[in-house]
Amino acid sequence: MVGDAAGGVYAFDGKSGATTWERRGVHDGGVLAVAVHPSGTTFATAGQDGRVLIWGVAEGQVQQAIDIGDDWVENVAWSPDGQWLAASCSRQVRAYGVDGAEVWRSEDHPSTVSAIAWSSAGELATACYGRVTFFDAPTGELRQKLEWQGSLVSMVLSPDGDIVACGSQDNTVHFWRRSTERDAMMSGYSAKPSALAFDDTGTLLATGGGEAVTVWSFEGDGPEGTRPGVLEHHVQPVTTLAFARRGMRLASAARDGAVVVWSLERDGNGRPIGTAVLAGIGAKLYWRPDGRALAALDAQGGVTAWRIG
Repeated sequence: MVGDAAGGVYAFDGKSGATTWERRGVHDGGVLAVAVHPSGTTFATAGQDGRVLIWGVAEGQVQQAIDIGDDWVENVAWSPDGQWLAASCSRQVRAYGVDGAEVWRSEDHPSTVSAIAWSSAGELATACYGRVTFFDAPTGELRQKLEWQGSLVSMVLSPDGDIVACGSQDNTVHFWRRSTERDAMMSGYSAKPSALAFDDTGTLLATGGGEAVTVWSFEGDGPEGTRPGVLEHHVQPVTTLAFARRGMRLASAARDGAVVVWSLERDGNGRPIGTAVLAGIGAKLYWRPDGRALAALDAQGGVTAWRIG
């Protein structure tokens, strides 16, 4: 499933790349986010027109249209159990049931919500200027607030939901352990680290923020007091990162158009095991659930998929 900057939505056969269906201009403006339901039968798109559309995968028809507001809907995400759909629009986040009915909406955040993520089936996290906030999914009640003076531009949660990592406008990565509310900062990046990814064990955190991929290990007492792995291949800043669900394999893409698959060790060090070049800047990377294929989107409108041995 692919959305484009002209408001179009497309479905491609995962093995052959053949177009299954296409719907051009369904959003007035660009598609900003796509989220597939855990069942795999429906998905949601969010756009610059202030709407969220819920689609049937097979037939490519809109099943529900949700008008959220006049501002862009920049983030959309299904809960792990598929019972809730969250979307952020400007300074608010809203939660919807499977029937598309609004369940609750937050008060205004201090700034535009930059990222949302489900820490569990019953809890939603948001990031904005100065804080990460956790909400109860059924009620919208505040569960926890983690504060830090800075603009948080990206966010990723460890699989168990305990570690929160955010890229900051000041070229640092800030993270908290929720169980203790202890926070720490990783510095030394040449650009803002907008690309972040945890592996499925929560041991490794891969970060962009320059030409190299920096990988921090949370094994033992890490990452404090440890030296991260530094993966060097790209000649321009890294734009997106994605871990395969199984094994220590990480994919990276950058402004140079290169895509690299890395094999990692538990200390964060690794080596490249495959490379390719896109037609334009690497925009997003997605692994197939079994880890045997990788798809990439580029800024020229290209979609490329590779088999991974």
